[in-house]
Amino acid sequence: MRKTAVLFVLPFFLFVNIQAQQNDLLEAGPMLGHVEFEEVNLWLQTTSPASFEITYWPKGEEDSARSYKGTTNTRASNTAHIKLANLSEGTTYEYDIFVNDTKMTFSYATEFATQKQWKYRTAAPNVTLAMGSCLYINDPEDDRPGDGYGGDPAILETIADMNPDLMLWLGDNLYYREPDFYTEEQMDARYKDARNTPEMQRLLATSANLATWDDHDYGPNNSSGTYRMKEASLNIFKRYWANPSYGIKGTDGVFSRYKYSDIEIFLMDDRYHRAPNQLKNPKKPFFGKEQLQWLTNSLIDSDATFKLVVVGNQVTNKKNDFEAMASYKQEFNRLKTFLKNQDVEGVVFLSGDRHFSELLKTERKDRYPLYEFTSSPLTAGNFDSLDEYDEFDNPQRVDGTVVYKERSFGIIKVEGGRGERKLILQTYNKAGDKLWEHVITQQELEN
Repeated sequence: MRKTAVLFVLPFFLFVNIQAQQNDLLEAGPMLGHVEFEEVNLWLQTTSPASFEITYWPKGEEDSARSYKGTTNTRASNTAHIKLANLSEGTTYEYDIFVNDTKMTFSYATEFATQKQWKYRTAAPNVTLAMGSCLYINDPEDDRPGDGYGGDPAILETIADMNPDLMLWLGDNLYYREPDFYTEEQMDARYKDARNTPEMQRLLATSANLATWDDHDYGPNNSSGTYRMKEASLNIFKRYWANPSYGIKGTDGVFSRYKYSDIEIFLMDDRYHRAPNQLKNPKKPFFGKEQLQWLTNSLIDSDATFKLVVVGNQVTNKKNDFEAMASYKQEFNRLKTFLKNQDVEGVVFLSGDRHFSELLKTERKDRYPLYEFTSSPLTAGNFDSLDEYDEFDNPQRVDGTVVYKERSFGIIKVEGGRGERKLILQTYNKAGDKLWEHVITQQELEN
């Protein structure tokens, strides 16, 4: 017989979003991964090997509940990837989680909504997408001496308050420390430590989460494809995220694509096949030949109004001559030439890494401008000033969009009727104050 865990009433100052991992059985989650029309993907992690059951039903129809049963084990760090199939499109479902026959309790609703079939029927559904990078969780034992580098993770609660449909993790979603770099067990432990952050749980449960990586959640600082633990790092990434796919046959990596409403998201891998930044060779790979070919083919193939290319590093910033695709001349020029010669409209780049946020705009002759929205950091250290950098007066930057003194996150709202869609780009600080906004219309991204 199932037992119901007791939820104790705490004073308000202690009741900071009772989280799943406060249960003795559930370490982290549930996390909602990619969502399709008749299928959703959930993730969870138990504190030890356990059996679990998900019971789920269309909202308000608990009598029609179905169930999914599974187990977790130490080989997979007690994580589980759960695919709920044969669902109804455009429907909200509620669900309960039982671990070892004990019902888990949460301070927020556990529910998900399948995508709505809209094409050839109505205008595309509006979408709210959140994004951020550089999430540093302090660990005094392994951190550098001095004050903690990481700030208040309450910014994750602020993002959840925005109720986004999707959360894009742009890389550096955790920070490996020196003792982690060459020990798979330590790398996994670092992921577990970041993932069970209490302030993260509501965001994981209430929005669909997609992720790429950058150097710090791949390996050492500025690491490249020479990193000897990259296969282990990729396996751990797959263990903790529920992306639609990872790489293609014959080419490993975290790159993937995902369609939601009339946007398509292209998650790129800027580490697994990358040559070292210091290599003095204009032909050095950034994505690598196969991944870049996959991207260009995928962009041609896409019928999305907006094609959001997500990269851990900046792509178009000419002032960023080190950790950016622009300094990998051959591949960058190939991508620019492709976008010039092919009629691929609606491309926008999203990036993290920089520890400040900005919107870049690159004008092109006889073609629409290329925008790049960089959002960073969530909790890692931020710039107090850009005065000492050549980028302080970057001519590519859209006036009024730089944020370098505050930790921040991005919001993209996709709105408008058929043929009149627009991207509303916004940056917010930890308190939820809007710092800037810029609107890009569908027509502006047409050749």
